[in-house]
Amino acid sequence: SQYSAVDTNPLSVYIMQPIWNEIIKIVPLWIAPNLLTFSGFVMILVNYFLISFYDWDYTASGTSPGLVPTWVWLFSAFTTFCAYALDSIDGKHARRTQSSTPLGELFDHGLDSWATSIFVLSFFSVCSRDNGKTGVSVYTMYIYLSIVLFNFMCSHWEKYNTGVLFLPWGYDISQVVLIAAYLLTGAVGVEVWQKPFLFGYYITDALVILLIGFSLFLSFPQTLYNIHRAHLKKTLKNDSLYEGLLPLVSPLLLFILLTVWVVLSPGNILARQPRLFLWMVGVAFSNVICKVIVCQMSSTRPELFHWFLFPLALVVYAAISGLLGWTEEVVLAAFTALVTAAHVHYGVCVGRQLSEHLNIYIFSLKKRVQE
Repeated sequence: SQYSAVDTNPLSVYIMQPIWNEIIKIVPLWIAPNLLTFSGFVMILVNYFLISFYDWDYTASGTSPGLVPTWVWLFSAFTTFCAYALDSIDGKHARRTQSSTPLGELFDHGLDSWATSIFVLSFFSVCSRDNGKTGVSVYTMYIYLSIVLFNFMCSHWEKYNTGVLFLPWGYDISQVVLIAAYLLTGAVGVEVWQKPFLFGYYITDALVILLIGFSLFLSFPQTLYNIHRAHLKKTLKNDSLYEGLLPLVSPLLLFILLTVWVVLSPGNILARQPRLFLWMVGVAFSNVICKVIVCQMSSTRPELFHWFLFPLALVVYAAISGLLGWTEEVVLAAFTALVTAAHVHYGVCVGRQLSEHLNIYIFSLKKRVQE
């Protein structure tokens, strides 16, 4: 199936695209597009682990002055911009080198589905968790992350039904806001997030309100409208309502299970280990979405229940029933490691299978020699 995406965001069309068109001219033609995609993702990871090192429990920015060195915030702005640029030019570069493949599309969107949560988790270090005076509560963080991931899921659920990826407006806006937030923090320090700036509201409040407003009143209705329009034009990929809604079942169950754990955890797991828990949420979600992306690209039916849901249900039951007791955090750490390893393994396997099937290398433009 031919890849089709629509981008109507004025910020992207009038400001960012001209910048990318200039940047791409310096990329040598022998570089594989997937290398650009992967480099951007690695930068996001490096940045995340750097911030985690200085601020494991999201408290470092709650003091004045903050405990994270200024260069870290400037480095964050730099890596976020680079990742944004690389993610925006990988497709252009593929078309420029005549190397657009389904593998490249999956690689791009698969890594994006993981990067989405990592962006959000890095940003939380800027505003710090609630310490009674400033910051956002870990529950707000969880809801915030869930909304962002819900948005991401919507655009791919839409593509599953219509065959067209309508690029969410939120993406470009969020990247520019992130970079600006890091630069601002680097320039004036974390104190800027600790004082109200308008009518007693904090900047973080404004960002949360913006995010929820954008998601619920702009991107979600847009998704429903696009699917409805395809239905009227008789261009929908799936005939039945059941098949159309099928990819939403696993993400929804995942969200319900995780929320039950958060709310009913006897050891208050989210407050004890916000980094681990939110990381696990992002990885589990990414894997569920990757399966939907693969189904949408190969026109196959997604499974009703993703396999992660079974071990997760067991862990959640053991935790909320009090069975785990004080080992709840240890079990979370083990489960997080398992989920992360499984996700990486899945990515490597799918990449290798596709590269053999399409007879190409993932990170090189040389053609594979037929064995």
